[in-house]
Amino acid sequence: MADLKITSDEPEFLLDIFLQPGDFYWGDAETRIRTLLGSCISITMWHPILKEGGMCHFMLPSRPSVQPGGPLTRYADAVIELFLSHVSRSKRKPSEYVVKVFGGGTMLKERADNVEIVGQRNIRAAEELLAKNGFRVIASDVGGNVYRRIQFNIWSGDVWVKRKESTPA
Repeated sequence: MADLKITSDEPEFLLDIFLQPGDFYWGDAETRIRTLLGSCISITMWHPILKEGGMCHFMLPSRPSVQPGGPLTRYADAVIELFLSHVSRSKRKPSEYVVKVFGGGTMLKERADNVEIVGQRNIRAAEELLAKNGFRVIASDVGGNVYRRIQFNIWSGDVWVKRKESTPA
């Protein structure tokens, strides 16, 4: 994602993290986090005074009753718990964080008219869980038939999005 904007306030030493589906990362002012989204959702969370924050790349709204293998961070409900644990460790309130939500695109044609597609379910889960836990979303870029490349610069709180149209298969 070198073609996304690089700001002049970029730190001299930089930890560049790329999130795969189901990943989560929390870092400091020397961290950039990137990912590529389709129907999945990324939530970025940043504290403007502490200059710390994190990003997730979740795949589904909630954990199933029978736990499959793999990281729990594939699920929105588990990711919110992880964000809350980092907020608690910082001795801050959820409302102090700058929160942004991205993704939830339509990547596949719907097979049944009465079934809500996964991207829409992911968007709804993110919005409801964040609101329920006291987070305020200040920006979002969700839905549509697009892929999104996301870059989150923790030193500044800036999130850059590059969109590419997709034709659902």
